Amino acid sequence: MLHETVGGLPKQFWWLWVSTLVNKLGTFVVTFLALYLTAERGYSASYAGLVASLFGLGSAIAAIGAGVLTDRIGRRPTLLAAQLGTALFTAVLGFAAGQVAIAAVAFLVGLCSNATRPATSAIIADLVPAEDRVRAYSLNYWANNIGFGLAAAAAGLIATHGYLTLFLLDALSTLVCAVVIFVRIPETRPQAPAGAAVQGAAEPAAGLGTVFRDAPFMAVVGLNLLFALIFHQGTTTLAVDMGASGITAAEYGLVIGLNGVLIVVLQLPLTRWMEGRSRTGLLIASCLFTGWGFGLAALAGSSAWLFALSVAVWTVGEILNAPTMMGLVAELAPTHARGRYQGVYL
Repeated sequence: MLHETVGGLPKQFWWLWVSTLVNKLGTFVVTFLALYLTAERGYSASYAGLVASLFGLGSAIAAIGAGVLTDRIGRRPTLLAAQLGTALFTAVLGFAAGQVAIAAVAFLVGLCSNATRPATSAIIADLVPAEDRVRAYSLNYWANNIGFGLAAAAAGLIATHGYLTLFLLDALSTLVCAVVIFVRIPETRPQAPAGAAVQGAAEPAAGLGTVFRDAPFMAVVGLNLLFALIFHQGTTTLAVDMGASGITAAEYGLVIGLNGVLIVVLQLPLTRWMEGRSRTGLLIASCLFTGWGFGLAALAGSSAWLFALSVAVWTVGEILNAPTMMGLVAELAPTHARGRYQGVYL
């Protein structure tokens, strides 16, 4: 079973997998940012929400911009620039003082950190044959959550000795990730389809206008936006709610780390179970589990155990949704516009 799940994928994909794992092992800041602002710095929940919104705005701008750059200048330079920028601004955020400065730097962290995602998704689509892409996206998502689960649990303990260490370790892990990419990940961008329309080639070049006019794809993007509005409460309002309910930073780290642990345990067997099943059915099930899980948080009160149950339920929805949607987007995207399609989706 293990051989069928992880075998047959290109060596370059596994180096990308390693870089993802290294990066996520140090991902502390996004998970603890809301708790840091309210519990450590004493700012209001509304200000923490504003910072989270600016972080998200930076992420949204970066996804589209990086998608275009991924297709124009290449996957590798876009990924390297994004990682270096993320490392720099994450370290700066740890020293930022004052509401305006923190909000501005958080926007820049969001801008750089999310710029890595279109390039990473496009590299996987370039390297991996269509029949293996859902499996490859599942494995990369698995690496994300191995790192996230360990990082969240460790970060809760580290935060008790000071939050600055979290920012600096996050920046360091991102730098190590950039080194792995520089040394081991080649450029995978397909050659531009010069004269495709004139010569009758299969795929003419596609700009952002083409992406936004693709009605089936934009329907997928709209549905994903609705899903994301619920799902991303896990790294924003959930932390604020748990802090207001008396949950400590260490307890929050363990509870949210359960998300990564469950994905590590369940991702591979569920990926095998998902093979050959209705994509529509899987996406419907993912939405239901996610909604039920976050709904349970309303009943948790001050119990870390009930919050953990809530996380466990919506984690199942995440496992079903992420690789299924990524595989669908890779299928819908023309070869020479993979970065743009991934950017608009992400």
